[in-house]
Amino acid sequence: MKRQDFIPSLFSLVLLVASPAPESLGQSSTGMRFEISFPASTHDGPLTGRMFLAFASSDEDEPRLQVRRYGVPFFGVDFENLAPGDPVIIDASTLGYPFDSLTDLPKGNYYIQAVLNKYTKFERSDGHTVWMHNDQWEGQNWRHSPGNLISGVEQISFNPSDDITVRLETNRVLPHVKVPEDTRWVKRIKIQSEILTEFWGRPMYLGATVLLPKDYDEHPDVYYPTVYHQGHFSLRAPLGFREGSDLYDAWKSSNFPRFIGVTIQHPTPYFDDSYAVNSVNNGPYGDAIHQELIPELERRFRLITEGYARVLTGGSTGGWEAVALQVFYPDFYGGSWAYAPDPLDFRNVEGINIYEDKNAFYKEYEWHKTPIINTRDDSSGAPRLTSKQRNRMELVNGTKGRSGQQLDIWSAVHGPLGDDGYFKPLFDKYTGEIDPSVAEYWRENYDMRYILQRDWKTLGPKLVGKLHITVGQKDNYFLNWGVHYMEEFLENTTDPYYAGSVNYGGMGGHGYRPFGNDELLRIMAAHISRNAPPGTNTDAWNY
Repeated sequence: MKRQDFIPSLFSLVLLVASPAPESLGQSSTGMRFEISFPASTHDGPLTGRMFLAFASSDEDEPRLQVRRYGVPFFGVDFENLAPGDPVIIDASTLGYPFDSLTDLPKGNYYIQAVLNKYTKFERSDGHTVWMHNDQWEGQNWRHSPGNLISGVEQISFNPSDDITVRLETNRVLPHVKVPEDTRWVKRIKIQSEILTEFWGRPMYLGATVLLPKDYDEHPDVYYPTVYHQGHFSLRAPLGFREGSDLYDAWKSSNFPRFIGVTIQHPTPYFDDSYAVNSVNNGPYGDAIHQELIPELERRFRLITEGYARVLTGGSTGGWEAVALQVFYPDFYGGSWAYAPDPLDFRNVEGINIYEDKNAFYKEYEWHKTPIINTRDDSSGAPRLTSKQRNRMELVNGTKGRSGQQLDIWSAVHGPLGDDGYFKPLFDKYTGEIDPSVAEYWRENYDMRYILQRDWKTLGPKLVGKLHITVGQKDNYFLNWGVHYMEEFLENTTDPYYAGSVNYGGMGGHGYRPFGNDELLRIMAAHISRNAPPGTNTDAWNY
């Protein structure tokens, strides 16, 4: 964004010296404060949600788009039944990140922008009513969610000690997501899920992006194996298929195994991805995906409808899903290749041992305590964020687990239901104190290593040769430890031996991959052919 595109800066602000402030939760009576409202022209009735204010030193992009983990300072506050024209107050008492308060923000010239994140009332089938952001097919991101309201970008001279009020108006409505058009190779579907609609009490949707093999239309009698490529919300083609990618030329070449690639869109009110399993907080996404979406895909496209020909892959969030779906649906899928999966063992959840640590922010020893490192640099190993910093960032993004961020979605997926209808947190976001009863719930229901060890007698025979996991030894979020714990168990399995693989990249970080998706598909194709029922013609899709 260029400066001439800004709404006129300092002169368009209303500056009130020693202006009296309307009542607000925790309001500070002195220092610089901001009153942010929305006009009736953008919404003609009251709104409930969360208001954000972002500060940027650069005008290279809108301040809201510079908010991220290591991004610009921002502040957030909840509001309920806010009428058009009435202000939300952001002042010294408002929580921020990476600065706790406006009083900590260095004085200087900033570009500022406000964002009103709308919440929707969900009257769930479990009897709870909650207010959350209803995803608009953007992937649960308040920065650019359609229907959210934003202000223009203003330039101000900021001094936290100035007794000044700045007024902003969120008078622009963010537009709808533009879904890419279908092509010869890539098709998209979107369906309303009856299962999820019933749970959440309002229309809920699932989608999929489908990558078709070469000469799909020229082989109308051929049915194809399916690779489900899991990960964060995306409308892009599966497996990174695009011109110039490692897969592009191989996919279009001769003598390459032919697959149908699928990515699933399953955002929830908590996150851009449901983790594809049933959860008391997210709802029955596992049921919806396997009873509604995949049958619809198999109806519309020529997918082989037998487990041996359905395989899974993905990294990070998608890596955990690739393992979890293989474990929870052992007969439905024929193999899983997971990369840098989210914690497979909760003895290390981005540095936190949820079973032994008393506090999620510090390791406590006899005479001292040490901050828990949440994120590290993959080249030097230097700390980037502590657990307390990471959780402060999430708390500013949203209270009651509504941040749309990583620790909150793990609590929403893995944790029990709270009395208020939101998830019961694993730990207090202000103090870090861990609730052992919640940790036990995580263990019994979603700790993959624990579940496999507990249930190996029944699960083991269904998983032989199906689990393949890869991770970098310098994973930025310490996810290698969950893989180590998983490998320790798997390599000691008997009756049966798991007969899969665990691989490490010695210097690899979170994005470590030993080879591209073209090679992965060749490995998958060989695996499927070996495990196909006797008499199956696997040559049909190896043209």
